[in-house]
Amino acid sequence: MFVSILKSVVRVGSLRLIDASGRIHMVGDGTVPCATVRLCSRRLAYSLAANPSLAIGEAYMDNLLTVEEGTIYDFLEILARNYAPSSHPWLSLLERISRGLKQRNPTGRARRNVAHHYDLSGELYDLFLDRDRQYSCAYFERADDTLEVAQERKKQHIAAKLLLDRPGLRILDIGSGWGGLGLYLAREACADVTGVTLSAEQHQASQARTAEADLAERVRFYLRDYREEGGRYDRVVSIGMFEHVGKRNYAEFFGKLHDLLVEDGIALVHTIGYSDAPGPISPFIRKHIFPGADLPSLSEITAAAERSGLIITDIEVLRLHYAETLHHWRKRFVAHWNDAARLYDERFCRMWEFYLALCEVGFRHRTNVVFQVQLARRLDAVPIIRDYIVDWERHGHQPARCDVSGAVTLRR
Repeated sequence: MFVSILKSVVRVGSLRLIDASGRIHMVGDGTVPCATVRLCSRRLAYSLAANPSLAIGEAYMDNLLTVEEGTIYDFLEILARNYAPSSHPWLSLLERISRGLKQRNPTGRARRNVAHHYDLSGELYDLFLDRDRQYSCAYFERADDTLEVAQERKKQHIAAKLLLDRPGLRILDIGSGWGGLGLYLAREACADVTGVTLSAEQHQASQARTAEADLAERVRFYLRDYREEGGRYDRVVSIGMFEHVGKRNYAEFFGKLHDLLVEDGIALVHTIGYSDAPGPISPFIRKHIFPGADLPSLSEITAAAERSGLIITDIEVLRLHYAETLHHWRKRFVAHWNDAARLYDERFCRMWEFYLALCEVGFRHRTNVVFQVQLARRLDAVPIIRDYIVDWERHGHQPARCDVSGAVTLRR
């Protein structure tokens, strides 16, 4: 059954499939990419046929599907280059069934979902992230940018869109991670930053980093849900958090953004999404990596934002930037495989490798992109041309910078 699906789907590339009885099946046209895959259980072929989007990853985790030539990335790349639901009636049916799924994410469930992923050992993330532990799409201006350089440029790009035109701006960072962005904004723009996260591990780390940087007077991080946040802010930023909101909560999210912003405030939402029609997240990712996660299409974002009373003032689509980011993460993780196995085990390592490979394939060959959506309550909150973004990135029009003590020094 699984072989039949593969032969009806894979037209480009070379897949050599060895089934549990040792029979060899050649699939594709003999061109690159190439991979040899072995199925180690007779029953596996049925589960792979019934729900390939989930079963392939689980079989790889359990060492029931092994890659004998090439890598798991090569195998997934072959599938991604050829995948289209219309190519097989069973895949088409699965696609239609799953498109209607919409997740809710109430506060209690949100805390549990975040803990599942982000409360893993900090040592694990140090194995593959940059030094600042930026766990979101980097910004590659050049093909040879290092991960560290690209992540620094990502923070700079976000800061530029926040229009940090005066010192002392009150900024809320929703989903503040390990604190890197908040600390950057405090240093670069003399901003007063509040960060909120649901991860106990991230909260502890961000507080320690704040104390180490001697920025406690201007930066604070709280272990709380964004929906519990009060007050008003000049700027609100959310990087890589909207994926965890849940489709049924989109209207609530943008409504809260509206309430948190002052009248001339600006918000920036940076999120993974789909460049085509709305759909569900990968069942493997939802079950094993990010429970409760969902990815929006641009139409879902704009519809929810419009109902909130906010005005969309800028949209940028980052296309291959996340593919490059994930490539760096995957290579680093594989290079530190033994260290990760000592922290967890081999099954965890195969799960994590599959997750990183699957996501990279999605951004390189499927419909995953990153949206950066700027919003405001007033039409005139940002300039009517986008030069201010480039000006900030070139360090031409930054108003001020704070030293560690909080004193403001003018830019030259």
